Amino acid sequence: MNLSYRIGWTCFRVMYATYFRWQVFNAERVPLQGGVIIASNHASFLDPPLVGSGLKRDINYLARESLFRFPGIGALLRSWNSVPVDRDGGGAKGLKIILDRLLNGAGIILFPEGTRTKDGKLQPARSGIGLTVIKSTAPVVPVRVFGTFEAYGRNHKLPRPYRVAVKYGPPMNFENLRAEAKTCDKARLKEIYQQVADEIMAAIAKLEPKAD
Repeated sequence: MNLSYRIGWTCFRVMYATYFRWQVFNAERVPLQGGVIIASNHASFLDPPLVGSGLKRDINYLARESLFRFPGIGALLRSWNSVPVDRDGGGAKGLKIILDRLLNGAGIILFPEGTRTKDGKLQPARSGIGLTVIKSTAPVVPVRVFGTFEAYGRNHKLPRPYRVAVKYGPPMNFENLRAEAKTCDKARLKEIYQQVADEIMAAIAKLEPKAD
C-alpha cells in the first residue's frame, strides 16, 4: 500500500469498526499477492471501501472517468488505485486497464449486478464481468456485503449506524470455460460470458454472515 492508500484504508477501518460495528469473515480467502477479481454484490456506496478495508492488501476500484478531470480528486483517486471507466462502467479502454492491472498482479473489485440494488435484494448478474473473467487468467473471489443497504441505501441521505458485515467466499476458477471461449463461435461466447456471471452471482447468494 502506498501512503495515501494506507491512510484511507486505516480511516475506513476505524469508521466501519466504530460507527457500523462491522464484522469481517474469511478475508484469508483473498490471496495477498497476484491478480484476483473480487466480485461483490452492490447495495450502497459503502460497499467498495468496505470490501477493500477487510483485506490486508490494496485493491483497485472503478471510478467514473469524469471524476479524474478534477485535479485534486483525480490525484486522490489515482493514489487509491482507481480505474477510470465510462458512465456505463465498461468500454474498451476501461477493460484494457483492468486486464493490464490483473496481469501485473493487482486485485480489482467488480460488481456483477452493475449498479446498486433498489430494494436491498440481489439483482441478476450482467454479462460484463463474464467478459472480464474470460479474458483474464485471475481467480475470482465472490464476496457478499450485509447491512449496507439498511445503513446507506438509495433512499438514505446520510449513513445510519447500522451493523454491516463482509464475507469472502472460496475462490472460483473458470479454466474450462476460458479454454472453450478460445475456439467457440460468437453466439456461444456470449452465452459463456453470461454463464460465468450467473455462476459468480449464485456463489455470492450462497454466502452467509458467519465464518466457515
